[in-house]
Amino acid sequence: MAHSAMAGSGWGTTEGDDPLQTAVWRLRSRACWADAAALLEPVTAAAALQRTALLVERCLYTEQGWADAEDALRTAEALAHSDEERGAAACERGQLAYAATVHGVRDRADEARAALGRAAALVPPGAAGRALLDFRRGLLAENLTRSPQAARAAYRRAHAGATAHADPLLQSFTWRHLAGLALREGELAEARHGFGESLRIREELGYLVGTAPALVSLADAESEPEASRLREEARRLFKLLGGVPTWLARHLAPPEAGAATA
Repeated sequence: MAHSAMAGSGWGTTEGDDPLQTAVWRLRSRACWADAAALLEPVTAAAALQRTALLVERCLYTEQGWADAEDALRTAEALAHSDEERGAAACERGQLAYAATVHGVRDRADEARAALGRAAALVPPGAAGRALLDFRRGLLAENLTRSPQAARAAYRRAHAGATAHADPLLQSFTWRHLAGLALREGELAEARHGFGESLRIREELGYLVGTAPALVSLADAESEPEASRLREEARRLFKLLGGVPTWLARHLAPPEAGAATA
């Protein structure tokens, strides 16, 4: 439970969640990862893992805060005792190494693969954290290995797992990346459907920091004038959040090829 609660899910997005998780989710969804992490005392493995996940996500979206994420990760690794906790920590290490590689900070592709492989050995199929792990392995296959077939298989496993564990936020990611692969193959209707589902979920959850990327993706599959309307809405949100996610800037400028990172 610790893994799904901290890394792939929309904390505080369902009725009955505690006030701390609601506050963490609201800050996270508005790109205030450091503030959200500051609410969590890393005294248990679950809290340390959740704090790590927030700071790793900040790296992916802002290209900043690498040292803070590394420190949090080391704490989480030290507190992890069960296989599930160790697997969750390895999953975060893999994601941090992936983010550093895809943003050109440092080539840590081998570390990312090794960490996610270690996580796969610790987190059994069907476990709550497995869907997020499958999704991240898909990211590696798509953006580092350049293997769309392997990526699609991983995203489909992740999508099935996210559905089984009622993790709508992760579903929004799997919908978006499966749609991206469909778009590359010219399957416009399939792409439009997937991007539309991703956007719908993010808007329903109030995941503001992920809404602009979802709008831009849908725009790529739409024709004019709808495409321009969606991009303008994305541009407004992007400015509202202070230019986060940073990598979206190139997608809001004149069209240019670039890897989807979230």
